[in-house]
Amino acid sequence: MDPGRQNMINGSGPSRVRDGTSPKYDSHNRISKSSRRGPRQSANKAAASYVSNEEQARQFVADEDKFVLRQSKKKADIRVRENRAKPIDYLAFSLRYIDDERDAFDDEAGDDDIDVPEPADIVQNLSLEGLRELEADIKHYHVLETEPRNREYWEALRSLCKSQKAKLDPSKYDRRVVSSVDDDINKILAPKTYEQLGALEKQIQTKLRSDEDIDMDYWEQLLQSLLVWKAKAVLARTVDKITKRKLERRGPSLGKEGSDTGSAPAQTQAQPSSSSSSAPNAPPAEPSGGNNADASKATQTLYDREAARGVSENEEVFAAEEELPGTSSSSSKPQWAGEHRVRKPRYFNRVQMGYEWNKYNQTHYDHDNPPPKVVQGYKFNIFYPELVDKTKAPTFKIIREHGRRRGESFAAAGEEDTCLIRFIAGPPYEDIAFRIVDREWDYSAKRDRGFRSSFDKGILQLHFQFKKIFYRK
Repeated sequence: MDPGRQNMINGSGPSRVRDGTSPKYDSHNRISKSSRRGPRQSANKAAASYVSNEEQARQFVADEDKFVLRQSKKKADIRVRENRAKPIDYLAFSLRYIDDERDAFDDEAGDDDIDVPEPADIVQNLSLEGLRELEADIKHYHVLETEPRNREYWEALRSLCKSQKAKLDPSKYDRRVVSSVDDDINKILAPKTYEQLGALEKQIQTKLRSDEDIDMDYWEQLLQSLLVWKAKAVLARTVDKITKRKLERRGPSLGKEGSDTGSAPAQTQAQPSSSSSSAPNAPPAEPSGGNNADASKATQTLYDREAARGVSENEEVFAAEEELPGTSSSSSKPQWAGEHRVRKPRYFNRVQMGYEWNKYNQTHYDHDNPPPKVVQGYKFNIFYPELVDKTKAPTFKIIREHGRRRGESFAAAGEEDTCLIRFIAGPPYEDIAFRIVDREWDYSAKRDRGFRSSFDKGILQLHFQFKKIFYRK
């Protein structure tokens, strides 16, 4: 036996004398059992990973369903516009007016003029085979839809389809009430509103669950008929909302678009306004308007989306429009005015203000008493969602007055030269101009400078800042 092991058995402790064939003793190294916390931690990590993967899979399926639903609605719109629509296409096309998840860019000019029959008339005029096909199409939309109001619309159509199928093929449906009683039931339910039908439904269900001695056939038939009339009430209420929305789209109030802002020239030095300093992120009042302002829904959507971003602490709303040079009352309208209604494009512009620490300001001011703010850049966002020729992007042009050229200065000491920036798009939009400070632009695309000149999704964006002159101390 190994001497060290014999000494351990005898209780004399480990021996420092070892056999040459035994393992080398090391006081800094010992063998111990592994802790059981490791497997538990790995199991928890695996469980967390499993839950995460499950959530990712669920989100993937939801996004895929949303994409399939949107594509189905787009295909329905196309078939309706091309006069080759099926009944389900008309039903989906009608819902677009009250669908909150619908993108305004999917609309086209002339959609409001398409004559679409009411949903109840579509279902009642179909044959038995057509009802079966329509019921399958409705189920497809109902499964993919997540908006509660839209699901209620498709559920009502399914109930109406089932009732109409029962009328056309009564042999496959159990109807234990004679036609005369059925007519009396319809007379009772027809004048009731949706809320009254809901209250009556609860009363009938309570009576059917009770132990009273009642005519079960009659009350069950009354409940079935009530559900049909409830579906008709849902469709009637939906049609009223659709009609109201269509009227709002056809004749929007131009007064809501704001009033004309005038043509005051932009000042080169200005103190920050109280509205921008107290609430820099609050959306301000609409700066663009006029009697011929673009009042389309697509334009309003673009404007609301841009206005929701608000203005930062170093920005102010910029709406100093200028009259275009060389225009008069006789020649103010463009040549294409006879073919298209002239619209004034809407916009949401910002002017960037800041301090300029030149030698003079460094001498006479400090951070506790800063100098007046000066214009450091502009952010123009002009909305052209309904251009006739979408292949030509809008452009802009710099106009310097009184024969002044680029780099020349006619301004007095302490002041800066200004120029006009004119935006040109084409029919149906008229040109629009703003007066800006005439300084050299910084075309750097870095994040802190942020030069941008692009036209995408109906928005012309021109963001630029002026070059900064740095002075050594």
